[in-house]
Amino acid sequence: MFSNTPTTVVVGRDSTVIAVSGGRHSNGAVKWAVEHLLKKNSSCILLHVRTKTMLTPENNNDAPKNGRPPNEEELHQFFLPFRGFCARKGISTKELVLHDLDVTSALIAFVVDNCISTLVVGAATSSWGSILRRFNKDDVSASLAKSLPDTCSLYVISKGKVQHIRPSGHHHPHHNHQNVEATPAKSIKDIVNFLESDPLDQPHKDLTNNQIAFEDIERKLIKDVVKHQSNKLWEYLHEETNSPKSPIEYPSSQNSSANNTPGNSDSTGQSLGPPLINKTSSHHCGNNSSLKDQVSFDMQMRKLKLELQKTAEMYGMACKEAVLATQKAVEIEKYRQEKERDMEEAKLAQTKMTMESTQMSKHLVKTESQKRREVELKSKHEEGDTIKALQEVIYNNIPYRKYTIEDIDAATNKFDNALKIGEGGYGPVFKGVLDHTTVAIKAMKPDLAYAEKQFQQEVIVLSTIRHPNMVLLLGACPEFGVLVYEYMVNGSLEDRLLQRDNSPPIPWKTRFKIASEIATGLLFLHQTKPEPLVHRDLKPANILLDKNYVSKISDVGLARLVPPSMANQTTQYRLTGAAGTFCYIDPEYQQTGLLGVKSDVYSLGVVLLQIITAKSPMGLSHLVEKALMSNTLSEVLDPSVKDWPIEETSSFAKLALKCCELRKRDRPDLGTVVLPELNRISRLWDDENIYPLRHHMA
Repeated sequence: MFSNTPTTVVVGRDSTVIAVSGGRHSNGAVKWAVEHLLKKNSSCILLHVRTKTMLTPENNNDAPKNGRPPNEEELHQFFLPFRGFCARKGISTKELVLHDLDVTSALIAFVVDNCISTLVVGAATSSWGSILRRFNKDDVSASLAKSLPDTCSLYVISKGKVQHIRPSGHHHPHHNHQNVEATPAKSIKDIVNFLESDPLDQPHKDLTNNQIAFEDIERKLIKDVVKHQSNKLWEYLHEETNSPKSPIEYPSSQNSSANNTPGNSDSTGQSLGPPLINKTSSHHCGNNSSLKDQVSFDMQMRKLKLELQKTAEMYGMACKEAVLATQKAVEIEKYRQEKERDMEEAKLAQTKMTMESTQMSKHLVKTESQKRREVELKSKHEEGDTIKALQEVIYNNIPYRKYTIEDIDAATNKFDNALKIGEGGYGPVFKGVLDHTTVAIKAMKPDLAYAEKQFQQEVIVLSTIRHPNMVLLLGACPEFGVLVYEYMVNGSLEDRLLQRDNSPPIPWKTRFKIASEIATGLLFLHQTKPEPLVHRDLKPANILLDKNYVSKISDVGLARLVPPSMANQTTQYRLTGAAGTFCYIDPEYQQTGLLGVKSDVYSLGVVLLQIITAKSPMGLSHLVEKALMSNTLSEVLDPSVKDWPIEETSSFAKLALKCCELRKRDRPDLGTVVLPELNRISRLWDDENIYPLRHHMA
C-alpha cells in the first residue's frame, strides 16, 4: 500500500515513459508501446499528470519535481489495469504522479529534467480545463511535438495507429545551446519574472470571504496564463537570439550592472530585463539594421505585455462568469429539489385523498347494504306476520268449500295420469267431477318449499274476489294443499296459440277480444281494496279460455300486495325477491327487487306480442320493432291467420312495444292508456260473430 507522503523516485535516462490518464486513449497507448517498443523482461514508466482545478487549488510545492509514487486511490483508479496488462506481457512498471496545472508543461519538464529518450502519449489526451482551452488551441500531443528536445522521441497513438513525431522547435546541439543561453539567462529570467509577477499579490483589506476566495481563483488563473505566455516568450527569445539575421549580443556577467539603467524600466518602474542594446553591442552593431532590430524587439515586447494584460482580464471575466454560473446552478438544483419535494408531497396527499375516498365509498356501500338487509328482514318479518294472519283467516274466517282428501281421491281416481290435463310450477292439474260438476283439481307438489305459502295466497285472493275475467275457485283441501277450480274447456291461451291437440287457429278478432279481457282482469287486481295486487307471473300458460273463448286469469299464487301510496310511483315499490317466469319478468324489478303495478304491464306487453305472432317470447319485442321500422310486420304475424288488418294490428303492436319498455316510468298506464286502446280495437267488429269453431278438450 502506498503512502500519501510524496517521496523522490529515481528515473533512468533511457527510460520509456507512457503518459496515462485513465481513458481509452491511454489503453491504446500502453498496448501499442508494449507490443512495439518494449521487449520481454524490460521496464517502463507509467506517468500520470494530476492537474489542479481552479475550484480546488493545490500547493505545487507538496509534490517532488521528479514525481511521486501513486497513493492507494490513484493506484486503483489509473495504474492497476495498465500494471496488470504489462505484467501479463512480462514488462515491469514504475508508476509516477506529477502535479501541475498544465499537462504539457509537466511532461516537458519531466522529460528534460530526467533526459527521457522515449515518450508515448494518446492522441486525445485533454489539456487543463475547458475554460482555458479556448486560449490554447493546440492539444497536448501537438504542444509536445513543438517543445520536446530532439533527444526525446515522441509517439502519438490514435486508434491503434502510431505517428512518430520529432520535435519541431529550433533547438541547437547540446554544446551550442549552453554557449548561447549562458549569457542571456539572467536577462530572460528577469523578463519572465516580470511577466509572471502577480498584480493581485498586494494585501487586501475589508474583503468578504467570498471575495477573497474569488481573488484566489483569479490569481491562479492569471498565473496559469502567464506561465503559458512565458513559454511562448522563451521560444521567441530563442528564435531572436539564434537568428542569423539578428546582431544582438548580450553582455557577459561582468557587464551586468547595466541591467539597472533607467532605460530598461517601463512606466511602472518594473524592470523589463537586461538592455537589449548596450555600449558593447553597439560596437559590434554599428549599422542602422541593428537599431531597427532593437526597436522592433522593444515593440514586440510591449505588444506581448499588452496581450498578456488583455488575456488576464479575459480570464478574470471568465472566472467570474464561472463562479456566477456555479452559484446559479446550485440555486437551480435547490429549486428543482424543492419542486420534487412539493410534487412528492402533492402525490402523497392525492394518494391519501384517494384512499380516504375509497374507504368512504366502501363505508357508504356497506351502510347501504346493511340498510337494505334491514329492510328485507323487516319485510320478511312483516310477511311472516301476514302469512300467520292469512292462515287464521283461511282456516277460520274465509267462507270456501272444504274438501277432504277422500273426496279428491274419488274425483281424480286417486290422481290417475289418464285424467291429467296440465302441469304447472305449483303442481299437476287433473280433470275430475265434484258435486256433479266438472272441475280442475291442482295438487301441490310435496317437495315444493313455497307451495304452502302459494296455496294460502291463492285461496285468500280467489275466495275474496269475483270477476268474470278471473278464474273461479270452487274449494280446497287445506290439509294437502289441493285447489279446486272451475273447468275451462279450451285450456290455456298458450295451447291454443300453438294449436296443440290439433285445435283450430284463433281468429284475429277473437285475439283482440282476449287481449282486452286480460287487461280488464289485470286492472281489477291492481284496483283491489284496500291494497292493490300485482300478479307477478302473467303469461299465456296462466290465461285460461272457456267454451266461448272468454279469457280468465289464473294462478295468482305469486300475487303480492303493494301499498296504495306506492302502487303508481315510478321509483318506489315494495322490496321483494324477484319471482315469475323468464322473458316475462320486468327487467327493472328483476334487477332491483322493487315491485309495482307496472311490473305486470311489462308482462302484458309480451303476452300481447305473442297473441299476434304466436312466437316464443325470447327476443320477440326486438323482432316486432324491427318489422315495424321496415314495414314488414305482416311477415312476423301468425301465419295461421290469413286476413290480419294491418293498420289495426300495427297499432296493437306499437301499444305492446310501449308496454315492453325497460324502465317502468316509460311504460303507459294500464287503466288510462292500455285498456282504452285495446277496447277500441276489439270493438270495431262488435256486430260480427267473433268466436271461432268450438274446440272442447277431452
